[in-house]
Amino acid sequence: MQSERLKSALTRVLRPLTRIEPSELVETALLTLTVFVLLTAYYLLKVAREPLILLHGGAEVKSYAAAGQAVLLLGFVAVYGALAQRVGRLKLLVSVYLFFVVDLLVFAALSSHAELIAVPFYLWVGIYNYTSIAQFWALAADIFTREQGTRLFAVLGLGSSLGAVFGSWSSKLLVPLGPGALMLGAAVLLLACTASLAFIELRHRKRETVEPVDETQPVLSRGSAFSLLLSDKYLLLLAALTLIINWVNTNGEYIFDRSVLEYVHSVAASGASAHRIVGEMKASYFYWTNVFSVVLQMFLVSRLLTRLGVRAVLFLPPLFAFCGYAGIFIAPALGLIRAVKITENSLDYSLENTARQALYLVTSRAEKYVGKTAVDSFFVRLGDVMSALVVWIGSRLALPIAAFGAINLVLVAVWLAVVFSMGRAHRQREGLDASWRGLEAAHP
Repeated sequence: MQSERLKSALTRVLRPLTRIEPSELVETALLTLTVFVLLTAYYLLKVAREPLILLHGGAEVKSYAAAGQAVLLLGFVAVYGALAQRVGRLKLLVSVYLFFVVDLLVFAALSSHAELIAVPFYLWVGIYNYTSIAQFWALAADIFTREQGTRLFAVLGLGSSLGAVFGSWSSKLLVPLGPGALMLGAAVLLLACTASLAFIELRHRKRETVEPVDETQPVLSRGSAFSLLLSDKYLLLLAALTLIINWVNTNGEYIFDRSVLEYVHSVAASGASAHRIVGEMKASYFYWTNVFSVVLQMFLVSRLLTRLGVRAVLFLPPLFAFCGYAGIFIAPALGLIRAVKITENSLDYSLENTARQALYLVTSRAEKYVGKTAVDSFFVRLGDVMSALVVWIGSRLALPIAAFGAINLVLVAVWLAVVFSMGRAHRQREGLDASWRGLEAAHP
């Protein structure tokens, strides 16, 4: 009885965000807490990564390292796909997360050798970030129905945004302790995420079936990740959307990083610590990005998704990006660049991310885990590779920052075209999904 009253109270508390049924509360709360911890860990690693790569490589090396990430991800996705052909989702999730925990312990042990680990750690974080988060959202899309996901993903997105805020705030406090402390903290949090996801999976399986809860699930995929992508137009459009979004965003990060380094060099004569200046500027940048992301997630995301629908919502971030980069092209000052990037990333982390995750609600289980992991890792990094190519050419031509803003204006136009095609494909897939569910109800 007391438990039911608690559920009812929590349901009322969450009502301003979205409608949530008491029966959905436990899984929603557990998933929200898990993604909060996952994003906290990521931001500890993000703040550990930035001074290492910028001060022991530079903005250009940071962009070029993306090519290395893409190459590594080709191998990682192949191994991941092979594993998915042999195990069910529980073993897959736990194996991937524990692999990352062990890696973190190794990096923490080597953290005093900054020059040695700067580039390898940057490469690793790029693989870890998108793979670990893709696994979480794949499980959420698998557990919830399309109708539930449209309502409840906004709550999970709020947990993600709050975790990012807490991670960027707490990382600022830990910066003086060095990157090793940030890495160890993230390893502990990732272990907690692993345990939480395993508990959620086992709880969901017990609720859905009377079968024993040992690892007897069918394997997730019968083919490789890339064979699945090549045979599915919907996944290919998701890959194209992911690539262009990250290409634009990474170009923007280069613009901001270059502006930051120019500022740091201008104040270096005062004797201030370059490592500390970059670390604190980045921590502050991440903090305000995530604060705005939380505000958007709390008051806009769910309302926009339910009232406008996922297809219309996908148009909003590129429209803002076009206005923002037009401003950078006209007046490329550090303050304006910082404001544009904070707003762009806030929209990406809240509205854009929630809408893109909702696109997977109408996909199969293999598409959710195997296809999604390939899209959210390799094609994200392929966007980084394209950005690195732009940076390399721009550096050779000594292009000013304003020119990179103009390049992004062209890419945003392509982004809008991809969103239009994605919307048409989603409408078709949604219709097929509704027809399939109708047949299933008529012939149980």
